[in-house]
Amino acid sequence: MKVADFEFSLPAELVAQTAAPRGTSRLLVLDRANGDVTHATIRDLPCFVRTGDLLVANDTRVFPARLLGRRVPSGGAVECLLLSHEPSMLARDLPSDQPQPKASPKAEAQRAKAEGGSHANGVGQIWTALMHPGQKLKPGALARFEGAEGVLMAEVLARQYFGRRRIRLWVERGPGIDALVDAMGHVPLPPYIHREDTPEDRQRYQTVFAEHRGSIAAPTAGLHFDEPLLAAIDAARIERASITLHVGYGTFKPVRVEDVEAHEVEAERYEISERAAHAINRALDQHRRIVAVGTTTTRALEDAVRRGNGRIATGAAEADIFIYPGFDFRVISGLLTNFHLPRSSLLMLVSAFAGRERVLAAYHDAVEQRYRFYSYGDAMLVI
Repeated sequence: MKVADFEFSLPAELVAQTAAPRGTSRLLVLDRANGDVTHATIRDLPCFVRTGDLLVANDTRVFPARLLGRRVPSGGAVECLLLSHEPSMLARDLPSDQPQPKASPKAEAQRAKAEGGSHANGVGQIWTALMHPGQKLKPGALARFEGAEGVLMAEVLARQYFGRRRIRLWVERGPGIDALVDAMGHVPLPPYIHREDTPEDRQRYQTVFAEHRGSIAAPTAGLHFDEPLLAAIDAARIERASITLHVGYGTFKPVRVEDVEAHEVEAERYEISERAAHAINRALDQHRRIVAVGTTTTRALEDAVRRGNGRIATGAAEADIFIYPGFDFRVISGLLTNFHLPRSSLLMLVSAFAGRERVLAAYHDAVEQRYRFYSYGDAMLVI
């Protein structure tokens, strides 16, 4: 199967740059049994998801992972996008087999100040990050991120693939790393949104389900919901449950190969509570429809059922499955999602569920009907 088989033409003006108010998005409904398309709005969702269905959403919370600061000592501008961190590792406890950078005297002085100071949070954290300008940020380079709340320092430890860096963060002044990131960071809007983030994005690029901090991108299918819509879903006696999958940079990872089967997706952490596992397993046992809110929820559920040999187990794991046409879905029987990038792994996932030809035909219809595409765009229900 060729990646080029998932190409489609999209006018640039249909890529949504801002979000519509919650609960007002358009909804394209695709019947995967016959390919029929219905045009509706997200308010009509309870009409297509019936009584007794289980709606499963992703309750991850996006954190403001984009930091803007200055290089030390040159003062040049630097941008850092935090991707993932090693939560159990203290910065001063790097494994002996990791390359130890030869830091500048300035870096050593800054490190000594942080670790020898009075702040317990000086131990720091190790992160994988994207940094700009990458060519100037070699191992040992320092960056300083300063705001009214305090000062956060970063040191480049090693170069990684595709421009990534392994870095060390620590607090020079302030309450703690997470608190400073939340206070000073910018919302990491997707690269196809061609504007700077605004204060409004902090609230709008977050779902009403958001609870557990950890994503650098929103599970965008959840952005359409508001409290009145949830109330209507509950009134229709549609059961709801939530799982947590922290969305990583891999959601934007381009497919750089020609053959679909040669692509590898990045693993993403997820956790399923005992309550959610019980609800999902009960729905499976009763042969009720399970409708996933988003591709992230889909990946977590389909990964979990394989790890549990047909049952959804409680606990944490990493979803590393790549879903493309030919995939055997064992959990979901419905999918609410946004419209995705051409040639993307997410488009392949939707095509695996509904059929490539039918999905691309529906996308062509959406373009003709001037639907808004991607993260801040309209919704599509495959049922």
